[in-house]
Amino acid sequence: MNDRIKNKLKSLPSKSGVYVMKNSGGTVIYVGKAKSLKNRVSQYFRSSPKPSKVQAMVDSVDDFEYFITVSERDALALESNLIKKYQPHYNILLKDGKAFPYVALNLNDPFPKLQIVRRIGKAGWKYFGPYFAGLNAAEIVKTANSAFGLRTCNLKITETSVAKRECLNYSLGLCCAPCTKRASKEEYAARVKKAINFLSGNDEEIESILTEKMLNASNNENFESAITYRERLKMVGKLKQRVVANLPKDVNKDVFAYVTDGLNGVITSMIVRGGKILGVMNYPSDDASLEENQTLFNFLVQYYEKMMVPEEIILSHNIDDAELLLSTFPHSVKLNSNPHGVNLTLLKMAKENATEYLEKHIEKNKIKYANTYGALEKLKDALLLPRLPVRMECYDISHISGTNKVASMVVFVGGEPAKSQYRKFKIKHVKGSNDFASLQEALSRRLARLRDGNGESFKEMPDLLVIDGGKGQLSSCQEILKEFDMDIPMISLAKRIEEVFLPNRSDPILLRPGSAELKLLQRIRDEAHRFAITFHRNVRTKAQTHSELEEIKGLGSKKIQILLNAFGSIEEIKKASIEELCILPGIHEALAHEIKNHFAKNDLH
Repeated sequence: MNDRIKNKLKSLPSKSGVYVMKNSGGTVIYVGKAKSLKNRVSQYFRSSPKPSKVQAMVDSVDDFEYFITVSERDALALESNLIKKYQPHYNILLKDGKAFPYVALNLNDPFPKLQIVRRIGKAGWKYFGPYFAGLNAAEIVKTANSAFGLRTCNLKITETSVAKRECLNYSLGLCCAPCTKRASKEEYAARVKKAINFLSGNDEEIESILTEKMLNASNNENFESAITYRERLKMVGKLKQRVVANLPKDVNKDVFAYVTDGLNGVITSMIVRGGKILGVMNYPSDDASLEENQTLFNFLVQYYEKMMVPEEIILSHNIDDAELLLSTFPHSVKLNSNPHGVNLTLLKMAKENATEYLEKHIEKNKIKYANTYGALEKLKDALLLPRLPVRMECYDISHISGTNKVASMVVFVGGEPAKSQYRKFKIKHVKGSNDFASLQEALSRRLARLRDGNGESFKEMPDLLVIDGGKGQLSSCQEILKEFDMDIPMISLAKRIEEVFLPNRSDPILLRPGSAELKLLQRIRDEAHRFAITFHRNVRTKAQTHSELEEIKGLGSKKIQILLNAFGSIEEIKKASIEELCILPGIHEALAHEIKNHFAKNDLH
């Protein structure tokens, strides 16, 4: 603990708020909330024993800041926003894109249809799910529609509107056709009620209906329909297999179990809907909360931002901030951390899942570490680097006989590709086939951006520069580093026998074949090569396309772009008719004929 932290700890207020931990590089590594900032933050820096991952986080802290809030609820909201903004390593991070499918009915509609949605919460809508882990929401919708004949169309049907005729689904017996008043509002509502009953967990009626339809289709020698109904019955059977014994069919609850070995942790969620286990999900956790129940609290806050909240939540830990958690839910919920009977059985199942997953996760983490940070540590030692090469950048050149020259910049962070930070360069100032000069231009432009702080993706200082090539490529790139007066470690990797060249050293280094450190260098080199070739092909194709269209009298760059945007390629432009060409802005009839005549002449040759 440095002097700066010691002084800040003395001045911490005993008020609610949010604290932000930072490492020596100024990166936010943890965000937390507290009823009393003074008590909570001070706990982290006391000499008392802590879980391994908490101690690892504390050891990385170089500074912290805090924000006082009016209430705990405000602190919770601020904490959530800061976690989303900074994505700290030691916080629970549930990806924003992860949203499971629900089956929904818009009960505001007089003739609602079953829909699949991933966002919930609209007033007047009824939701069922979520469906995952082998249960397909689309198949469940098809099964319900097959049995109850609900509409699937997007027609706006009212009590007075009448469509001209029924669609094919009516003829196939898959829709009751409320659009032509074959089914009244009351009859349709009864069908919807049966669908809701099925989605709520009651399978007997739908099984009976589908079985009867399958037998009728088979007796009428309509074997294709019979097979379809048989597949729908299989879906119902799959749902029945997930029934929890001794649990009422109208019960909805979620079960959460948190298991940790002090360094690694896993939270398992089990979703029970309509008396059935719809699915089980495991979430690895690096959360650095001081208490396990706080980790579970942090998880639940993020989890229920996207998920439907049931009537009961069963927990492996008693949550201190239970009232605060309950205040975030849209309706009253029972939190049960001391379950009995069937609830205890469900919790034991969740714990067993979490324990098994944790064992596999630990082994998987060991392999991942060996191939990433473990490989970086070995690379640092083997190449005598001054620091761990956490950020590696690799450069490669691609061209054909000096034409359409491009360069790639591939970035690995922590031994893994950071694809959002990849960059590509068109070589503008090098004539002919000169890989040395092309590499120099690409590197010059990248370092100029670093020096000037120009561009979000270029402001990070690399820990190691990797050049695809041999001693000559390395020497030419070293000249650029000297021009910019930058001391950045640089190596080159030659393909023939995978020699690693270092500046000011005549003999190459040969890393052990098959070693994690060599494989890491090969991965970044091959990725740079792939990225450069892909960019070169795109540039070459675009250049060829533009050059051919530029031969046509009356076509400038703007009209060429209009044609390419509309048709996508020269082959599609060739197939287009005069009428299709004339639809486009700026392409009049005479020019359309000129385009068609140009391609006709070329095809003859």
